[in-house]
Amino acid sequence: MRRSAIAVVTVLVALLLGSYVLFTQRVVAELRREAQRTSEMYAEVLAAQDADVDPTSALLELANDIRESGVPMIITDANGNPTATANLPFDENDPRAREWISRLDAQNKQIVARGLGTNQVIHFGHTRLVRGLQVIPMAQVAFLVLLLLAGGYALQARARADRERVWAGMARESAHQLGTPISSLSGWIELLGDREGDDLGQRAVNHMASDIERLERVAHRFERIGRPPQQEDVNASEILERVTNYFGARVPTLAHAVALELHTTGDLPMKGDAVLIEWALEAVVKNAVDALAGRGGKIVIDGSRLPEGDIRIRVTDDGPGVPRDLRRRVFEPGFTTKERGWGIGLALAQRIVAEWHRGSLALVPSERGARFEFILPA
Repeated sequence: MRRSAIAVVTVLVALLLGSYVLFTQRVVAELRREAQRTSEMYAEVLAAQDADVDPTSALLELANDIRESGVPMIITDANGNPTATANLPFDENDPRAREWISRLDAQNKQIVARGLGTNQVIHFGHTRLVRGLQVIPMAQVAFLVLLLLAGGYALQARARADRERVWAGMARESAHQLGTPISSLSGWIELLGDREGDDLGQRAVNHMASDIERLERVAHRFERIGRPPQQEDVNASEILERVTNYFGARVPTLAHAVALELHTTGDLPMKGDAVLIEWALEAVVKNAVDALAGRGGKIVIDGSRLPEGDIRIRVTDDGPGVPRDLRRRVFEPGFTTKERGWGIGLALAQRIVAEWHRGSLALVPSERGARFEFILPA
């Protein structure tokens, strides 16, 4: 990716410089021709002063030189009727001649030629060289600005990619470091489990084993950061049930009780990464649990299949909800309303759904509290 970006920028810079050189060379060539035509016209004027030269032929030569200069002209009489044209694709009798008069006057101020008792007006416009000088440098500047913007974006993207590689490396290293104490704890739990006659100890061992399994899943998640997501057969209903059971055993059940309800329409098969989908769903449910902390309430997790085949998952709580002025920021990395929050959970969940599964995660309107809606392609 980096090499291809550098190659593209190099080609664009070469095109810009090449176009600038070609245009300047064209301008130089046109100016040389203008200088030559002016010199020839001056020589003809001097020759017309000689008594041996016919003035009429000299004037005809001057008229031909003017036509070769490329200046578009329309000459009108005192009544505004076209009498002659030069360097235009029509003659003075063409109806377009009158339409072009105002166009030429918008480019240059008309000239009144007095002589022989009649006044003639010369309307003239820009040559191709002048039009090029008006347009091409502006186009080159615009192209240069676009190139600079593209370069700035490429630098930002490169810096962002470097940061993501660092975070991915730290996450995988954290997963590696977690492996040793998890293995040690598993061994101690196995030893404690061999003790007989201790019911309380056995229940504690069972809960500890569940937590160890949880830690292993978390470590496995960190190992997946920075790697392509897996595309495997996934049953979304099983993920929803697993997440509901996990939080249902850990939310308050006495003071300020929190109740979790799960509603599904049977199996919900899809293609995706089960580990990452579960991670995203847990982040949203954890956000709902935190919203009900100290007040209690209910969280409803609903999974269904839409008519077009996609999987829709909704997590709804009846807590205080999200203030209207903060709804656009809930998925921004680092944004949080909690005193000790990191502002990572919802941002990570949206990235898992949107970038890695081509779906969507949004905060949608609800009668009370907050409702987050997943749309996952089947």
